[in-house]
Amino acid sequence: MLLDRQRTVYRAFGLGSSYSKVMSFKSLLKYAKYVASGQDFPDIPPRFLEDLYQLGGDFVLDEGGSVILSHPCKNPLDRPEAAQVVANISSKGHPTSL
Repeated sequence: MLLDRQRTVYRAFGLGSSYSKVMSFKSLLKYAKYVASGQDFPDIPPRFLEDLYQLGGDFVLDEGGSVILSHPCKNPLDRPEAAQVVANISSKGHPTSL
């Protein structure tokens, strides 16, 4: 896991931000379900509010620094399951353990 406070790696991977994707109907519906079920939203550190609409991604690098899995998120809900990540890495011949 990498914490990229300056967003240097974030920009290097070509990740961006999008109001329309973060505030899409599907995303807003998911947020509404959180509220309706009484779930708390995680606290948002003030520095994250600088770019509230940033889109994340999931990337796995091998020991040599080569990207072996790249998944830039299309929206905030677009996250691969851990099993998908493991299967993808394993299929490329890289040892994996959780």
